[in-house]
Amino acid sequence: MTTNANDALVLYGQAFQSRLLLGTARYPSPDVLEAAVRRAKPAMLTASLRRQTASPGTTGTSGEGNGFWDLLRRLDVPVLPNTAGCHSVQEAIATAQMARELFDTPWIKLELIGDDYTLQPDTLNLVDAASQLVRDGFHVLPYCTEDLVLCQRLVDVGCQAVMPWAAPIGTGRGPVNPYAMQVLRERLTVPMLVDAGLGLPSHACQVMEWGYDGVLLNTAVALSQDPVAMAGAFADAVQAGRSAHLAGAMAAQESAQPSTPVLGTPFWHHANSQ
Repeated sequence: MTTNANDALVLYGQAFQSRLLLGTARYPSPDVLEAAVRRAKPAMLTASLRRQTASPGTTGTSGEGNGFWDLLRRLDVPVLPNTAGCHSVQEAIATAQMARELFDTPWIKLELIGDDYTLQPDTLNLVDAASQLVRDGFHVLPYCTEDLVLCQRLVDVGCQAVMPWAAPIGTGRGPVNPYAMQVLRERLTVPMLVDAGLGLPSHACQVMEWGYDGVLLNTAVALSQDPVAMAGAFADAVQAGRSAHLAGAMAAQESAQPSTPVLGTPFWHHANSQ
């Protein structure tokens, strides 16, 4: 499901009609991946790139050789290369530069891993890497934690959007720190997409209700029992959450409030209640 044309997701000046980004790894087969993408109609597809990749058709993507590259071209969805698996600033920058040549795009999802167990971003060096890539002309979408100061520093160095996690990659736990995520959304004005940790469509709907601008998914769809159906469920949930955010939720009340007016109820009802 796509959003209204007047409510497009805008990143680095480019409008996207979907607020869902989809990963391309760990699907049961290329056919299932293709069907899931066609059902979800995502704004972008992420693709990892190993540093030794020399040209499309060789190994080193999240797919298998020529077949994966052909599939990306056939789907005709913008590709968002990422720097998955990079552990240093130099490694991330080299991977981004190679991805720009191979995919002919300035877009890059910046991943700089600081801990191999949790796959938590390297918060000490992420800003430096982002700064260098922005100066080099990249449209950087940094994968980060929900830390407000870190996200503000990323914006300060030129990132026009940030992608905080809801929980560690692949856990499917949903937002583990709702307070921090809501404060982050309230304090920053740039587009923010939740990247990593969502497991259920209800998780995606929730963060969209908080005002997040989109979500990036992979494992929650790819490892579900029916990835095609799950891709559709997430697409619908993202749109539902966005619509709810725009509609404005009622204020929570401390006590019950009557939903049916007393005016017009039978006289005997009032008499018997006295």
